[in-house]
Amino acid sequence: RPKTLSKKPQLWDLSRPLVGSVAKLELLKFDSDPDAKTTFWHSSAHMLGEALEHLYGCRLTIGPPLAGGFYYDSYMGAKDAFREDDYKSIMAEVAKITKKKQKFERMVVTKDEALGLVAGNPFKEQIIRTKVPEGTRTTVYKCGDFIDLCRGPHLVHTGKVKAFSATRHSATNWLGDTDNDSLQRMYGISFPDKKMLKVWKENQEKAKERDHRRIAMKQELIMFHDLSAGSAFWLPHGARIYNKLIEFIKDHYWKRGFDEVITPNIYNLDLWHKSGHALHYKDAMFCFDVEGQEWAMKPMNCPGHCLMFAGQIRSYRDLPLRFADFGVLHRNELSGALSGLTRVRRFQQDDAHIFCREDQIEDEVKGSLEFMKSVYTTFGMTYKLELSTRPKKALGDKELWDRAEAALARAMDSFAGKGGWKLNPGDGAFYGPKIDIKVMDAMERVHQCA
Repeated sequence: RPKTLSKKPQLWDLSRPLVGSVAKLELLKFDSDPDAKTTFWHSSAHMLGEALEHLYGCRLTIGPPLAGGFYYDSYMGAKDAFREDDYKSIMAEVAKITKKKQKFERMVVTKDEALGLVAGNPFKEQIIRTKVPEGTRTTVYKCGDFIDLCRGPHLVHTGKVKAFSATRHSATNWLGDTDNDSLQRMYGISFPDKKMLKVWKENQEKAKERDHRRIAMKQELIMFHDLSAGSAFWLPHGARIYNKLIEFIKDHYWKRGFDEVITPNIYNLDLWHKSGHALHYKDAMFCFDVEGQEWAMKPMNCPGHCLMFAGQIRSYRDLPLRFADFGVLHRNELSGALSGLTRVRRFQQDDAHIFCREDQIEDEVKGSLEFMKSVYTTFGMTYKLELSTRPKKALGDKELWDRAEAALARAMDSFAGKGGWKLNPGDGAFYGPKIDIKVMDAMERVHQCA
């Protein structure tokens, strides 16, 4: 294992010359590598954007890949919202682009050149003016007559996309701000084989029958309302199940040496400046004015638990100290991202923080993983482990990050065995590395659950 776990493999266009020495070269396969899917769907998003420009002369904004497909947002001007009648036209236009086998060409340009390429599109111009520093260069990709600001990489040509489908549409706003222009979002999915699209469509129909929102409403467990979007209303039977789960976890807390605490829901923003969340996370927080000072609803419990730990003099003999908290959390998720119980604005999580000495980290992490295994096994849940390491915009000393990552890696080796977990370079939190636990649902879709 390398001295640092944070070095992330670099994705590279097949048509782009290699630069410098290359330690290892690996070709990615769509059906076995998430990065391959991301690249495939990113290229497909460009094809969708090109089709929308051809058909509607719209002003494109952003078009990223998603965990299961992609979308492109566009400003349609006087045109009404998309209708399902538009889907066939869009797919037919993409089919033309596919047939032409248009190359994805990477171009390195100056900021002024980039602005010239997107002249007349105020949304792209704003991205370039705010994201590209003066005196630097950036990359764009050309595909046929379509040019988009993008870091890549992309497919060799559009002919690699053998199956494409426009799946749904919705309304949104530029930069997620309701005061900005209203945009239309078109979602899509694509595959390198038509059989894959057929299987995907069959699974989508099954997923509708197993949608937790549909089941929960039918069994009168929960409901949602536009007057509190993103917050579940737990109905009597749902509340009984909810409370039983809390009792189950509390019993585990007691057996595993955790002390339950209760912390405030709102804090002065000074706390979030001190923790770093105001710099890195403020857009996802509900902030408001209290007597001329800025306060916020807590989106996580960490800083509050740190205040409790610092509230009295501690000895190393007191460690480890384990705080558990069922506190209510609020996160200002964009309305378009809300989805049943999988993406909400208000929730409680069985949250805990362990304060320990550095020489206790491995045992405490392993104990937490055993805790997780016991709970998930009870409910028949399968899971996968990923170690997410230092991101580019990380706080703190690199050497300390390396020690923390190495300690987590040793604990995971001890728990799952070498090869029993996956490295996810550069995807840690800004304040520290993390172990991501991903579970599979009934449709074998992956969700990060802890």
